[in-house]
Amino acid sequence: MTRVAVAQVALRVGEPEANRAAAAAAITEAAGAGARLVVLPELVNSGYVFTGADEARSLAEPADGPTVTGWERLARDHDLVIVGGFCELAGGVLRNSQVMVDATGTRAVYRKAHLWHDERDVFTPGDAPPPVVDTALGRIGMMVCYDLEFPEWVRSAGLAGADLLAVSTNWPASPVPAGERPVLVAYAQIAAAANRMFVAVADRCADERGVSWVRGTSLIGPDGYPIAGPVLTDGPAVLTADCDLARARDKATGPRNDVHRDRRTDLYRSLHRSRP
Repeated sequence: MTRVAVAQVALRVGEPEANRAAAAAAITEAAGAGARLVVLPELVNSGYVFTGADEARSLAEPADGPTVTGWERLARDHDLVIVGGFCELAGGVLRNSQVMVDATGTRAVYRKAHLWHDERDVFTPGDAPPPVVDTALGRIGMMVCYDLEFPEWVRSAGLAGADLLAVSTNWPASPVPAGERPVLVAYAQIAAAANRMFVAVADRCADERGVSWVRGTSLIGPDGYPIAGPVLTDGPAVLTADCDLARARDKATGPRNDVHRDRRTDLYRSLHRSRP
C-alpha cells in the first residue's frame, strides 16, 4: 500500500513566498500522516488570476528556481514523491508547468498542453505528451487541470502504464444544479474508471480577484469512485488514503472485458480519416 496525499492550498496571486510556505506546510503535514506521494495544485508559486503576461512573467521561475528546489529538499527530508504546478520561465517562454521530484531530485517537468480561457494570453502550450514516470512507489502520470477534459490525452497516460494520474489544478467554480457533483470532479472519476487507474486531484482554495474555485481536491480509485474527498469547501485541506497502486495494472472490468484490450483501434482510425 502507498499512502497518497492531495493538498488543497490557499494561494494568492503575486505572493510567491507565502504560497511556497503554504505548500511546504501541506507537504510536511502529509509526510507526518505517513504519505509517500504528495500532489499539489496548479501554479503554486504565482497564483492564477494574472492581470496579463507581464505579471505572470514577473512571478515565473525556472525549473531549478526556489519553488522546485524547495520541493526537492522536502522530498529528500521526508522520502517523498512530490508533484505540483508552477509558473515556469523556460528559454524566455512562459509555461504553465508541473514538476515531479523525489529524493533523487527532479524526475520530470510537464508543460500544460490545453490552455483554458485567458491562459492563452499568458502561456505557450506544451507540445509533449504527459510523462509517466517509474518511481519507487509505482508508475505516476502527470497532467494539469484542463488537460483532464480531453479523453485522448488521459488515455495516452493510461496506455503508457500510469498506475496513478497526478492532476494539479485550479478549477474555477461554475453553477452546480442541486444534488449534483461539480462536473469537473466527474471528469476525474471518468478518467479513473475509463482507464482503471487512480486519479489524485489537488485543487486550490481562497478566492482570487473575484474568482472562486471548485475546491474539488480528491482521490479517486480505479473503479471511478472517490476514496477521499472531494473537499468542496473553502479552506486548506490535506486528504490521505492508502492506495494499492498495483490494482491499476488489472484493466479487467469483468471476466470477458478489459478497458484497454477491448478498444477497437481499427474503427477509430477510420473515423479519424473520415473527419471533414
